[in-house]
Order: sequence, then C-alpha cells, then structure tokens
Amino acid sequence: MTVSISPSILAADFSRLAEEAALIADDADLLHVDVMDNNFVPNLTVGLPVVESLVKNVRLPLDCHLGIADPDRWAPRFAEVGAHNVTIHAEAVKAPVRTLRAIRAAGGRAGLALNPATPVEPYEDLLAEVDTLLVMTIEPGFGGQRFLDAVLPKIERARRAIDRNRAFGREVPLWLQVDGGINAETIERCAEAGADVFVAGSAVFQGEDPAAVVRDLRARAEATRSVTGRC
Repeated sequence: MTVSISPSILAADFSRLAEEAALIADDADLLHVDVMDNNFVPNLTVGLPVVESLVKNVRLPLDCHLGIADPDRWAPRFAEVGAHNVTIHAEAVKAPVRTLRAIRAAGGRAGLALNPATPVEPYEDLLAEVDTLLVMTIEPGFGGQRFLDAVLPKIERARRAIDRNRAFGREVPLWLQVDGGINAETIERCAEAGADVFVAGSAVFQGEDPAAVVRDLRARAEATRSVTGRC
C-alpha cells in the first residue's frame, strides 16, 4: 500500500470549499470531509447536501468521516451521492456489518473509525467487512488538537491485525488511516507505526502553500516507510 494524503476541509475556509480543494487537487489523493452532528461529537459541520455539492465540484475523491450518532441510517446515503470512502464510528454504529455492507452496495469504500480509547482487538473479526480502518489520534470534534502519542502502540496493533487479515485474500486493499494532529513532526511516527493514509487539516490549509505541505508530508511518510520496509 502506497502513501495517501487526505487533507481535511475542517481546517479550510467554509465559504470557498471548492476553491480550497482546488489548491491541493494535483498533489493530494483524497479530500477528507468531517460530517459532524453536534450529538456524537460536540461540533456541527456539514451534511449530505454539502457533500453532494462537493462531489460535483471538486476533482478529488471524497473521504467522508461521519462523526454522527445514527450512521446506520445515514452512511449509505453518502456513498449513494458519490462519496468514495465513507467511515462510520464503532462507538456509534448499532449494526456494523449491515451498515458497512450497505455502504459497499451503494458504491463506496466502507470505513470503521476507532476513538483513542477504543481498542482494536474487539473489531478484528470485522475487518473482512472494512476497507478503511481509521485510528483517531485525537478526540474527534475539533481540528487543531495536539497529537496523542499514547495512540501509537494502537496503530501498531492495527497494522498487525490488517496484515493478518491479508492472508484471507482481499480483493480491495485495506487502508490504515490516521486522523488528528498530523503534521511534519508526527507523520513520520505514524508511518513508522504502520499507517498508510494520513488526514491532515490545519497543517495543510493553514499553511502559506497547501500544495507544498501535502508534498512534504508525502515525502516524509514515504521516506519513513521505505526505511521500515513497508513500501
């Protein structure tokens, strides 16, 4: 699995999202969209209509992270309107297998997110239903938070779980994504621990040259993965 960078529009200018996305369209792999309902997390961001508009107006595939209280009801709709990757939270979903399969049936990659305090091990048997395993490296809700170093061993455990799952002959690669506090200082540690998809918000969109930041983050992660033999 090669390195992928997914800049988060949570740190972008919400009055000009398409223009902000265009700044990194040639350098990023995905556009991360945090959908928050002020229920599951203490913040309110964008919903289905904005995602549908972004699908029509940006070139990057959308990587939708649903921080919402009822993903069983809403998650498949995001795939239906064209989101490439739709991630739900283990802590919120009531019927994970059914909902993950519904996302896939609607044409999206199905993702499962784990909060910092949620262990990987209870969900290892679900990995056959998962295309993206997202390990949160902050408490979800707000951008600009400091990276939680305590999560690094969990990323390593998630990497081992994914590697074990590969023995079952998956047709679609299983991404190990990290989200929260990812910047030039932390991306190398996450890559060393085994992550391959990196969500970065403030580091990208609050910099003077977002595209240059994306390129730098990619170079740092690729160099680390090369040293560790993961490329």
